[in-house]
Amino acid sequence: MRRRIFGWGRVVSLASAALAAALVASPAVAATDAATDITWSVTPAAESGPDGRSVVEQELDAGSSTDDYFAVRNLSQSEVTFRLSAADGYYTDAGRFNMLPAGAESVDAGTWIDMPETVTVGADATAVVRFTTTVPDDATPGDHAAGIAASVLSTSTDDGGAQVGVESRVGFRVLTRVTGEITPSVDVAAVTTAYDMSWNPFRPGAATVSFDVRNTGNASVSVVGRVGAGSGSMSFPASDEPQQLLLPGDSRSFTIVVGDVWPTLFVPASISLTPSATDFGGAPIDMAPLAVDAAIWAVPIPQLLLLLGVALVLVALLWGRRRSRRRFVAAIAAAREEGMASAGARANAEEPAPLTRSALRSAERRDRDG
Repeated sequence: MRRRIFGWGRVVSLASAALAAALVASPAVAATDAATDITWSVTPAAESGPDGRSVVEQELDAGSSTDDYFAVRNLSQSEVTFRLSAADGYYTDAGRFNMLPAGAESVDAGTWIDMPETVTVGADATAVVRFTTTVPDDATPGDHAAGIAASVLSTSTDDGGAQVGVESRVGFRVLTRVTGEITPSVDVAAVTTAYDMSWNPFRPGAATVSFDVRNTGNASVSVVGRVGAGSGSMSFPASDEPQQLLLPGDSRSFTIVVGDVWPTLFVPASISLTPSATDFGGAPIDMAPLAVDAAIWAVPIPQLLLLLGVALVLVALLWGRRRSRRRFVAAIAAAREEGMASAGARANAEEPAPLTRSALRSAERRDRDG
């Protein structure tokens, strides 16, 4: 693994043992087992020394060349020979500038830079190095990025006892704009959405929107924007994140989470970009904002379950009320029948029994006997 750091500071990174052997074999580069004791910086400079620039920006015609300078300052207590290199540059997903590792082949602006292979700098001293940028005749108009670095090589022993090479690099960015028609442009692709619901029906969920922003023009573009979902929105990059710069042909993936989104089955979403580009004098180049619509399926399962529970309770209450009413009606009917039966029994008890023929004869006999 190699780490390539651009700026001030002390850097140490590990390479594979096989690659380390090749690196250490270079006789013109300092090799030491105490690379962590070496501290240095590399900055753009004038012929007389550092000039306050942090990057080199140059505008050249195809087929032309120009000279510039950089300063290597050795902050260590001993003389050091630094290896000098140039390579194609790029921005990482985190938005930080980097350059291709030593084992990767450059095909663009990294091949346009010519300079010495090494520079030796005394203890606590500074050396100014000239480099020449030559733009090919067939170079396309627009921005081309490269990096220039000064590095030291060393060896160390890993836990298994093997010799491991260490390359430490410090450098800066060189951006060459080839003259011609400059057309900054971006587009949005690969949009996907998802919804993370809250099982608490009284709390909203969160929407996730993922997408790629592609630089389809020929100039470096800075990208800021906002993602909306339902009534919520989120800006990107966040205030604590680095500026998002895209070189021509670059693509950057973003994943934005928007909170406080209620599941309304169909949630409208939108991606709004405000890209910007400038000339080397800092003047803005006109770029129109870009908006892309999306949709999020958000089934309100907790809310539906809550409504189902409420509906079941209401049905149970209505059913119980109907059963109570039927029982009440049945009780009234039973009471009415019981009352009618009691009334009939009393009426039968007060009515005289009908007289039979034998009863009449007995009555007549009693009447004759006096």
